[in-house]
Amino acid sequence: MSPTMDHGNNSPNEISQPLISMEEIKSDSTPHHPHRLISVDSDVLLPKPAKSKRLASLDIFRGLTVALMILVDDAGGEWPMIGHAPWYGCNLADFVMPFFLFIVGMAIALALKRISNQLMAIEKVTLRTLKLLFWGLLLQGGYSHAPDKLTYGVDVRKIRLFGILQRIALAYLVVAFVEVLSRQTQSNVQPFNHFSIFKSYFWNWLVAACILVVYFALLYGIYVPDWQFTVTDSDSVYYGRNFTVACGVRGSLDPPCNAVGYIDRKVLGINHLYAHPAWRRSEACTENSPYAGSFRDNAPSWCFAPFEPEGILSSISAILSTIIGVHFGHVLIHFQDHSARLKQWVTMGFTLLILGLVLHFTHAIPLNKQLYTFSYVCVTSGAAALVFSVFYILVDIWGLRYLFLPLEWIGMNAMLVYVMAAAGIFAGFINGWYYEDPHNTLIYWIKKHLFIGVWHSKKVGILLYVIFAEILFWGVVSGILHRFGLYWKL
Repeated sequence: MSPTMDHGNNSPNEISQPLISMEEIKSDSTPHHPHRLISVDSDVLLPKPAKSKRLASLDIFRGLTVALMILVDDAGGEWPMIGHAPWYGCNLADFVMPFFLFIVGMAIALALKRISNQLMAIEKVTLRTLKLLFWGLLLQGGYSHAPDKLTYGVDVRKIRLFGILQRIALAYLVVAFVEVLSRQTQSNVQPFNHFSIFKSYFWNWLVAACILVVYFALLYGIYVPDWQFTVTDSDSVYYGRNFTVACGVRGSLDPPCNAVGYIDRKVLGINHLYAHPAWRRSEACTENSPYAGSFRDNAPSWCFAPFEPEGILSSISAILSTIIGVHFGHVLIHFQDHSARLKQWVTMGFTLLILGLVLHFTHAIPLNKQLYTFSYVCVTSGAAALVFSVFYILVDIWGLRYLFLPLEWIGMNAMLVYVMAAAGIFAGFINGWYYEDPHNTLIYWIKKHLFIGVWHSKKVGILLYVIFAEILFWGVVSGILHRFGLYWKL
């Protein structure tokens, strides 16, 4: 008898991951299908197998993505080649958000198959979306100044409205609603093949096509006029100065005059955008490029302006990453053999990767994370597909799970590690206990004497500090919490 996913209520032992959650995947307990991890029967509720397990490769991929976020955020200043590309191009940091969204998609496909009641599914999706929006505003809206400043609070006239969790919330809401509302149209014809699985979930791809049409129409069709702004960053030497940016163009992808920034300025308001965009490290803005530094004397006016990298139009395009992730979840559900799954995943991964690179290097559509261009969607989603496939082979087929335990533990408590480590809340709490001077704290002492001082290099010391004192530390903490069954759920 093949296993089935439980369509009843979630049991108390199930783990609902907050950022990119997935329910437990039931393992096949019969010896007749050694390659089978999961199957779905939507009509008949079969008895539960004796044992259940999570898809370890997805937890590990999630943990890797959180670890990469910590690495690029805290070490990217000293290692700009892993930080966000100032504008065009794609560095290590630029893979983090698409990886999150891809995992969100896989989690949606797996989790919502367990909820047969449509209203219950909609309620769950809506509630989780609201929670993500709340935490996004709290952590990235400007209220928290951790870890470097021992203050909190934000002027609501300048609160940042969009951010990482808000983008995840939007993608999750749209794709999950499509998944729930199109359930009746999904074909249950077996067996699925390379083409029938696309046909069965045609509503997902129809939505993806509509998103592409809207994105391209707005990106290349909107006229961007000249615009003005006042520097509101009190830490800037240009605080209070007024600048004018000359545009008067249509279809530009350059920093000052693109439609993505124009829509955000008009809809959100320029005071509610991210005040320190990556373009400040571009050669046009600073002589220290790709490092951050003081502005050139002849820097163009847009260098001083805010820009929202997780804005409205770019977040609409970002939904595509989640739709691709949902497809990978569908493959996992409907294909019973490892080789069949991998054939689907690897083929699509390489196809997307090659398509994106061709679009970029032919200058048709350049890679750009800030604009979330179509080539960027293809390259990063293709990379996500291949990375996940590698983990699936190593962990779920070859059984090398023990090699990645810290990442798996982080992935099972992703929200906790994101808030405490990536958002700097734990470091801010520790820095609140200082001796004589606010910079004389335990964290600063460890960083200076145990890492930078030992290696006599700030670059190497910071990198090792982030790897061992942050990522590995939170891997161990997450492992201890996992041992006691403690998880931060949304």
